[in-house]
Amino acid sequence: MTTTPAQLDKVVIRFAGDSGDGMQLTGDRFTSDTAALGNDLSTLPNFPAEIRAPQGTLPGVSSFQLHFADHDVLTPGDSPDVLVAMNPAALKANLADVPRGATIIVNTDEFSKRNLSKVGYTVSPLEDGSLESWQVKPVALTSITVEALAEFDGLTRKEKERAKNMFALGLLSWMFSRTTAGTEAFLKSKFADQPEILAANLAALYAGLHYGETTEEFAVRYEVAPAAMPPGTYRNITGNTALAYGFIAASHRSGLPLVLGSYPITPASDILHVLSSQKRHNVMTLQAEDEIAGIGMALGAAFGGALGLTTTSGPGVALKSETIGLAVSLELPLVIVDVQRGGPSTGLPTKTEQSDLLQAMFGRNGESPVPIVAPQSPADCFDIALEAVRMATVYRTPVFVLSDGYLANGSEPWRIPAVSELPDIPVDFTTEPNAQDDDGNAVFHPYLRDSETLARPWAVPGTPGLEHRIGGIEKANLTGNISYDPDNHDLMVRLRAEKVAGIEVPDLEVDDPSGSADVLVLGWGSTYGPIAAATRETRSLGMRVARAHLRHLNPFPANLGEVLRAYPRVVVPEMNTGQLALLLRAAYLVDIQSVTQVRGLPFTTAELVQALTTAVDAGRPSVSATNGATR
Repeated sequence: MTTTPAQLDKVVIRFAGDSGDGMQLTGDRFTSDTAALGNDLSTLPNFPAEIRAPQGTLPGVSSFQLHFADHDVLTPGDSPDVLVAMNPAALKANLADVPRGATIIVNTDEFSKRNLSKVGYTVSPLEDGSLESWQVKPVALTSITVEALAEFDGLTRKEKERAKNMFALGLLSWMFSRTTAGTEAFLKSKFADQPEILAANLAALYAGLHYGETTEEFAVRYEVAPAAMPPGTYRNITGNTALAYGFIAASHRSGLPLVLGSYPITPASDILHVLSSQKRHNVMTLQAEDEIAGIGMALGAAFGGALGLTTTSGPGVALKSETIGLAVSLELPLVIVDVQRGGPSTGLPTKTEQSDLLQAMFGRNGESPVPIVAPQSPADCFDIALEAVRMATVYRTPVFVLSDGYLANGSEPWRIPAVSELPDIPVDFTTEPNAQDDDGNAVFHPYLRDSETLARPWAVPGTPGLEHRIGGIEKANLTGNISYDPDNHDLMVRLRAEKVAGIEVPDLEVDDPSGSADVLVLGWGSTYGPIAAATRETRSLGMRVARAHLRHLNPFPANLGEVLRAYPRVVVPEMNTGQLALLLRAAYLVDIQSVTQVRGLPFTTAELVQALTTAVDAGRPSVSATNGATR
């Protein structure tokens, strides 16, 4: 049956099923094929922390949401236009997010009495009329897949059933006019040494395509035109991969070998996975036995003249804090990546949060300031890696990169930059003595500072004449000798703080088309997309809303105070209980309206539209119900 595609400007699809149903792979492949067609997109993988929750239960539900469009996409979407539910648990866990009238494709084979009872259904929702408000498409995904693979005698029924996610992918690819060439190439590479598994997965994929073409259940297919983007070569990229590539680029631009000391931890582990395959780029990865050893290796590499890097998530930062303090004291370049997740303690390993800002700012012994930067999108993770390395090497300081689980696992199109577009990161090692003693002999002062940056010299161990002491005990100014002198300690504390405070960062840019907005919404990190989408919507409703986003959190941009004081109301959305708001109130004595959530999920556009509308309305004069006078 031939159908003419109907044109859509955007679609949000959510694949949901048991954690063993391959929903992340299915979503990732649909995303890659969508990116190849030139749509702009944003994704939200959402999966349980348990390695294997009980099959068919609510804790075991894994989902992958994709928003793709013919225009600029800022978020993964508030709610799905299409939900693919592989079992009753997936339906029940996600139904509240699906708007009335949306399409729900359900795998009817899994709606057995046993599976229904696991999630509290006494009667199947497919039969009791409770889904009448949605366009339900019942498809026997499992049995159709098994039937399509009947000729594969070497596979068990269970092995054939595993290919049902490829059938679902084929069906959705037909439904939304997606090419499957990328998925076919992926399967051929993944199962190159398992020809029967490869053939079965391809057969299931084609069966899904053919099912969509021939069944009367899907009478309409859809098409989303490519988005207008600046010319260039694009690829789909996750935040973790972008960080890894950014550090490789920084290594090349600085001429330093990259050494990663890391302990695997969700959701940061993929940075280690990516970098471990890049040895040809002078990358050395060391999987340590614990978090403390990982950062110790990285700091040792920095002392030895390499680009030291360590990656972790919130609980790991707590373990690394003593060594970060040592790096502050030694004044050596080191980059610490914290891919934030829900806390406290081990918290929510696979859920996103922004609750480590105060830990990064203050979570060390004594006065130990550290620069902090935060990427605003998955693609921006590449640029923020380069910026972190610039700050660390130029100013000889450890630098925090605060990513989060949403950025780490989410993806978007990334324009691959030309090498000529990348910033230079010059590094000059000290190779000669830099001072004289009282007798006129040439000596090395490891804490003789650059007059502009206040950075101390970086001397590679073994350089003749540049031997010096390192350690955690306070150092004497200039010589670096152990010092317990009160005045010296006061001097060194203030010098280190002055160095960090003096780091050159760009001014904060404000997007305010009206020039006199009623409200400024200020964000940091991954709130960028939801804030931008909410700002766009409120402006379309006639509200005057300005927007700004912080990528540098310590030191703040020099003009931040001026920006904050220029607006009557400042709204700061955060996925914590108001940590940036606390810092802004303390630093600038301005009133901040804090909008917070700690649900393990990004803000929706609708939530922020409501918050901004409330802020705008709060500044409008009210009208008396009796005489119409304003008051």
